[in-house]
Order: sequence, then structure tokens, then C-alpha cells
Amino acid sequence: MNFGTTRNRLAAAVASAVATLALAASASPASATAAQGYITGYGTTWTDDWSNEGTLSSGSYATSNATCLWQKILWAEGATESDGTAYDYSDIDGLFGPNTTYATKRLQARWGLDDDGRAGPLTLGTADNKLRYSSGSASSGTLFLTYNGTSHDFTLRRDDNNRYGFVQDSSWRLAGYDYRTCV
Repeated sequence: MNFGTTRNRLAAAVASAVATLALAASASPASATAAQGYITGYGTTWTDDWSNEGTLSSGSYATSNATCLWQKILWAEGATESDGTAYDYSDIDGLFGPNTTYATKRLQARWGLDDDGRAGPLTLGTADNKLRYSSGSASSGTLFLTYNGTSHDFTLRRDDNNRYGFVQDSSWRLAGYDYRTCV
């Protein structure tokens, strides 16, 4: 038995399998991340768009339109503020401060999640389950969705570049990680 030949064949088979996996992975649809700069979504479903987004917290994307979108969700869910009242629309300022952290913890506890006060993939993934179709088409352009909260609803737009936007002060704002225009 020639072990050198067997070893070479095994090495070639492993290299072929790795190359096949690499091609399959590159052919997969793109997934959203904070590195893309926006909260994004892909495909014809939307209830799985946010489960791979960046984490929003007082130390991560704390001043951003992505935080504004999260705060709109807190408002829509009637999350509890640190003073015991419901999260107010006026609290949507794009600053992930102590009040937003507190409200996030309370909402996470209500949803049965780890109440760490950070809106990460699991928390955002739970939130995107409340998105409902309004109009448009994911496959051919802009898609309009409604966030169906416990206390309030609001409209979102997933544009033809797959970026999520929301209305603030009568204007559409993109849910970007690196800037804040929602005040």
C-alpha cells in the first residue's frame, strides 16, 4: 500500500471540498451587518431581517439613526421608562442613554430575553417578528412594512438598496449606524 499516494488523494479531496464550500458560501444571499452602514434586509421575507444586525447600546452605535429606530420600537411597545411611565415619543432622539438602556431591559424581560439592556441580534430579531406587510414588493423595489407594536404602530420602508427607513419629523430617515439626523 502506498501511503504517499493515499495521502495526496486525501489532501486533494479535502482541498476540493473546501473550494466547493467557499463557492457555495459566496453564492449565498448577502446578509446584513453593521459594517454595511445601515439596518438592512434581503429576500422576500422580512421577519428575519434584523437577527444579524449590529448591537445597539450605550457603548455601540449609541448616537445614530439605528438607535432612533430602536427607540421607535420601544415607544411602539410601550416599554417602561426609568420613572415608571411608558416610553414617550419625545424620547426618540438617537441617543442610547440610561433611559433607553432601562427601557430596553424592561422590554427584553417582557419578551423573555436576557435583559442586558443592549439591542443585539436576538432582541432585534424578536422585534422584526412584529413587522407586517403594507405594500410594495421586496423583489422589484421598495417594500413598505408596519411595525405592529403593543401600544403603537409605525411605518417602515425597505428601499431598493435594502436599507430600512422610518419617518421622523415628517421626513424619511435611513436607519444608519454612523450618523444621527432623526432629531
